[in-house]
Amino acid sequence: MQTKVMLCLLVLVPLAVLFAILHVPSPIIFTASALALIPLAGFLGRATEEVALYTGPKLGGLLNATFGNAAELIITIVALRAGLTTTVKATLAGSVLGNILFVLGASLLLGGLKFGTQKFDRTDASAACTMLALAIVSLLIPSFFHRGPEALDTTQLERLSLIVGGVLLFTYALYLLFSFRRGPGGAGEGLEDDTPDWSRTFAIGVLLLTTLATVVMSELLVHAIEPTVKAWGISEFFVGLIIIPIVGNIAEHVVAVQVAMENKMDLSLGISLGSSIQIAIFVAPVLVFVGHFIGVPLTLEFNTYELFALGGAAVIALLVTVDGESNWLEGAQLLVLYFMLAVAFFFL
Repeated sequence: MQTKVMLCLLVLVPLAVLFAILHVPSPIIFTASALALIPLAGFLGRATEEVALYTGPKLGGLLNATFGNAAELIITIVALRAGLTTTVKATLAGSVLGNILFVLGASLLLGGLKFGTQKFDRTDASAACTMLALAIVSLLIPSFFHRGPEALDTTQLERLSLIVGGVLLFTYALYLLFSFRRGPGGAGEGLEDDTPDWSRTFAIGVLLLTTLATVVMSELLVHAIEPTVKAWGISEFFVGLIIIPIVGNIAEHVVAVQVAMENKMDLSLGISLGSSIQIAIFVAPVLVFVGHFIGVPLTLEFNTYELFALGGAAVIALLVTVDGESNWLEGAQLLVLYFMLAVAFFFL
């Protein structure tokens, strides 16, 4: 059923291109390209998994870990090239918040309503939360030092962001190494036993085509952002923080909720927390270096609202997972907090 819906939504890809050629109003192009990114993100993830099955568990795990947020990475790189640094940083913060509060909240709520109290591996969840907290604190360092009594100037802030980005990428490599070496439950989990549903050629073809289509849709989406926010009366910040993260990750979000409703909470938490970790210690540093090389500096300086939300989300993730069990009320609490933040950000 889910695959059929995704296939139906693919019709929006040529429609979005046609709308752009015909120069229809930007809000229509924005909406069509945003919705088109939903199936593309889903098939991009599926193709990555299929290719990974042909490469063996270790390289396959690396592919899954690295390209898990490929759609979002493509969107943010395109936005960075267009000089929309506010949107890019808002998207990074919004992705972390969305995974911790919205996705994890929906998983706990629906899984809890079906099964009552659900249990998961407290050790794995604690390790993920610790890594997430470390990543978020690292991202906040440039912001705090830029706002300190002896504030860093722009050049110093850019250099510090590059250094922090390099350290985070090194940490990401260590995280992957740890995941691979600890065996079951790591980044290559399940790849030894699964058999591909697609041929190698078909999987690689789908991967290339969906990547290309994602780049095209991202270009249309990004170029329609500024006219759309003016027409709708919303901020570029809200688009980056709420809309783009949901569009770029919705396929992964659905999977996290589905497995929670199958009482597979370890996998559900692995998806929501793992995606947040990947955004913080892989996608964000990559964007810093990409911005440096293309001449559009991206610093890891977040505004006060983002700092508050990110710090709070890290604490809440730890509180929810510390006891190794969850219930529907905890999920409802996370969703309520996400809704309140979304409403508050809407008014910025």
